Amino acid sequence: MISMAASATSVALLPAKSVFRGRVEPSRSKFLASRSTSSVPCQSASISSSSYRRKPLVILASVSTSDPQVRTGPDHLVASILSKVTQSDRGVLLTEEKHKEVAEVAQELQNYCVNEPVKCPLIFGDWDVVYCSVPTSPGGGYRSAVGRIFFKTKEMIQVVEAPDTVKNKVSFSALGFLDGHVSLTGKLKALDDKWIQVVFEPPELKVGGFEFRYGGESEVELQITYIDDKVRLGKGSRGSLFVFRRRV
Repeated sequence: MISMAASATSVALLPAKSVFRGRVEPSRSKFLASRSTSSVPCQSASISSSSYRRKPLVILASVSTSDPQVRTGPDHLVASILSKVTQSDRGVLLTEEKHKEVAEVAQELQNYCVNEPVKCPLIFGDWDVVYCSVPTSPGGGYRSAVGRIFFKTKEMIQVVEAPDTVKNKVSFSALGFLDGHVSLTGKLKALDDKWIQVVFEPPELKVGGFEFRYGGESEVELQITYIDDKVRLGKGSRGSLFVFRRRV
C-alpha cells in the first residue's frame, strides 16, 4: 500500500489520521503493513511501546477458528485477494463492486489473524503496496487523478526493520522521462495488541539530480488485521484498507 511541486503533498505510506509537527502540508498519508500466518508461527518481536519496551515478547500463533477442517482457509483467501488486486494499479482501476469484493475477502481473513499481530516478527521485511481502497492514502497528491497524469508510479515499497524502523518509498517517472522518488523514515510503536503508531520525519524528495526535504513530521496509526509469510493487511483509523505483498 504525485505533484510536481515539493510543497504540494507528502508521500503516503501509512493510512490513518496524520498529525503534523511543523509546517502543515496538504493531505499526507503513509502506509504501514501487516501480515498473518497459518503455516509460519510467530515467535517474538521487539516493537517499542509503553507496555512492551525492554520486555521479551512471546507470541502464540493461534488463529481464531475452532474447526481444524478450515485451517487451509487463509491460503485460499490470500490467493483470492491477490488475484483481485493484480494489474489494478494498486486499486485505482477497480470498480466499486470490485473494491467491495476485496473488502469482503479482507474481512474473512481477519478471522485467521494471530492474536497479537503487533508482536509478530513476520511484520519485519520488505513489502510492496499492491492495493489501497483510497488511491491517495499511499502517495498523497502523487496518486490523485491529476497527479497520475504527470507521474507514473513505478514502485511503492515499505521496509520494516527490527526493532522499530519504518522506511517508505514511492518511485515514479515524471512526464515519462524524469525519474524520482519520495521517501519517509519513521519510528514504530505498538499502541495495543493490534494498533501501531508511526512518527515520520519530514519527507525527502529526489528528482533527477535534485534532492531535498520539505514539510514537518507526521504521525499515523494503523490496525493490523492480518499477517502471514505472503501478505499483510492493515486498516487506517479512517477506514482505508491496505494490502501488502512480501517482496521476493
